[in-house]
Amino acid sequence: MNAIRNKNLAITVLAAGKGKRMKKTGMSKVMTILAGKPLIAHVVEQAKKLNPNKIVLIVGHKKESVIDYVNNNFNNVEFAEQTDQFGTGHAVAQTENGFSTYNGDILILSGDVPLLCAETLEKFTEFHYDGKNDLSVLSTFTKEPQDYGRIIRDSNNNFLKIVEEKDANDNEKQIKEINGGVYLVKSKLLFNALKQVQNNNTQNEYYLTDIIEILQKQGYQTGAFAGADINELQGINSPEDLVLAEKYYRENQRNA
Repeated sequence: MNAIRNKNLAITVLAAGKGKRMKKTGMSKVMTILAGKPLIAHVVEQAKKLNPNKIVLIVGHKKESVIDYVNNNFNNVEFAEQTDQFGTGHAVAQTENGFSTYNGDILILSGDVPLLCAETLEKFTEFHYDGKNDLSVLSTFTKEPQDYGRIIRDSNNNFLKIVEEKDANDNEKQIKEINGGVYLVKSKLLFNALKQVQNNNTQNEYYLTDIIEILQKQGYQTGAFAGADINELQGINSPEDLVLAEKYYRENQRNA
């Protein structure tokens, strides 16, 4: 990747979750072990390969274990705390002070998505910069898109919006391109948009995905990059997910 571009790239990682479905509520979800090390280690290792300006982890549940592990194994990682679980948008908003003097792009990753490789992220950032986008979404295709947000495009293949499964009509439910949950957005626009996100939904949470529609309505350039393998975007939400991730990791030896 172009080194000049990297000077304007920062990374924030969502790592505050409890992971109730992992049935290990006594520990942080991102400290779940995959291939001999915590999920968060896999994510930070790949993030470091991009040589970002800074990395900020958003911690919460059992934060001490995450902070201690990361500080003992990585240099130059900062932390922000989400004391209450009010959704992904609320989580990212907690990093605003840490980015108060920063004027670049922020790549948003999830600490429970450990198989996403740096090469994919490099291609994603190149797509973002080459398209002069204000916000970009990483997407992928799957034969079984149920439960995922669908990527909606116009007849010219331009990205229009994300429609969640529960809001999708019959035609939209047939779409196989799904939201990968990875975003790249200009920092100033990110925090301005987050202030406009509402929590009037069934979960009473502030959803990060709402910033896409907010920025589009304000006329900013957005894009979706279908450049990831579905296995790379597998979140670890259950013991069954962990078994599948272990299998994929062994077969691909990503870090070899």
